[in-house]
Amino acid sequence: MERHDLAQVGLPMTLDTLPKGAHAIISQVVARMKDDPIAMRLGELGFIPGAPVEIVATGPVGHDPIAVRLGSTCFALRRGEASRITLEHDL
Repeated sequence: MERHDLAQVGLPMTLDTLPKGAHAIISQVVARMKDDPIAMRLGELGFIPGAPVEIVATGPVGHDPIAVRLGSTCFALRRGEASRITLEHDL
């Protein structure tokens, strides 16, 4: 399902659906279990509500990993990790 299709059906947009070059604001990092280590680590790295993000690049095979700019730092995230980050809207 494309990013715009998610918004049309009322599903939250997630970082893994954002196209290369797109900007957005983080809404939340979703923990999939109690004390989710991946969600906690993303928060420690600065993926917090209100932070602006940009998709810089995607990997060649299966588009994994994706390069995400957060502030002045770039992170390589797997799509599974990026799918935990919901977005408010484009900048």
